Amino acid sequence: MARKGGKSHKIYVETCGIKVSGGQVVKSGTVLTRQGDRWKPGINVLGLMHLTAACAGEVYFTKKRNSKNGKIDTIVNVRQAVKKA
Repeated sequence: MARKGGKSHKIYVETCGIKVSGGQVVKSGTVLTRQGDRWKPGINVLGLMHLTAACAGEVYFTKKRNSKNGKIDTIVNVRQAVKKA
């Protein structure tokens, strides 16, 4: 992999990571994380590296032990918003 240099590398690092916090209300299609293998998709979340919300609702996190290597994974979930009639 080629090394990135100068400002482009600094900007790239700043844009990676988690974009929302727990308890935050998001709309459908909102980017939750970028370029991270620390977070896994959970309920109402799409993607592998870039996680996005599949529906509108509240973000919450859970932890689960990985069966392959025994490490703890953080799972990003979206609790679906209740529509008022």
